[in-house]
Amino acid sequence: MPLIELQHLTKQFPTGNGFFTALKDITLSFGEGEFAGLVGPSGSGKTTLLNIIGSLDVPTAGSARVMGQPVGSLTHRQAADLRNHHIGFIFQTYNLLPVYTVYQNVEFALLLQKRNDAQRRTAVCDALEWVGLTDKMHSKPAQLSGGECQRVAIARAMVKRPSIVLADEPSANLDAENSHHILQTMQALNRDLHTTFIFATHDEKVMHYLQRIITLRDGVVENDQWHSPSPHQPPN
Repeated sequence: MPLIELQHLTKQFPTGNGFFTALKDITLSFGEGEFAGLVGPSGSGKTTLLNIIGSLDVPTAGSARVMGQPVGSLTHRQAADLRNHHIGFIFQTYNLLPVYTVYQNVEFALLLQKRNDAQRRTAVCDALEWVGLTDKMHSKPAQLSGGECQRVAIARAMVKRPSIVLADEPSANLDAENSHHILQTMQALNRDLHTTFIFATHDEKVMHYLQRIITLRDGVVENDQWHSPSPHQPPN
């Protein structure tokens, strides 16, 4: 059974004179351990589709099932539970809390799960070790580089060991060297933990790592292709 199943999904947004159709009749599925990307120009529907998969939005027509749950009919509490336990998010702007340490920023994702202190400590230390930031756990975001901030964001997304990670333009604010380091980190987590990663991107550097590239244009799936990624030294 797929982790994510989209059937004839359409998303419209109201405008002054009617509706803007952001997604049109999308049918896709994603399985465990995929490393996939939604690619295409700005306005193609990538982020809208990512938001529906992440239960941050609902389809206008058709269906979206994530972890067997129908996104369109979930209550706010049910959608929040789905995100809190099964979905991690990585954004291009990091969204770290500046007054909290690295440790506290990563731990924040666990507070709604009601784990005890020892369980949270173990999970946070594991996540920081995955991204190579154990020595920065007591630092504040302002003391970190951009690449380190994005690694904290990855640790925060992975600390609850979600089945799905959604990454919206995660390399947009990074130089080439940091971009490749971040992508190699996510590739290793995908391999070791079998987490499904779905990117929204138009960055060629990201595309070199993807196992599956789904091209969107004007809200329609134009192409869906599997290929062998470049695991070690993709072009700059």
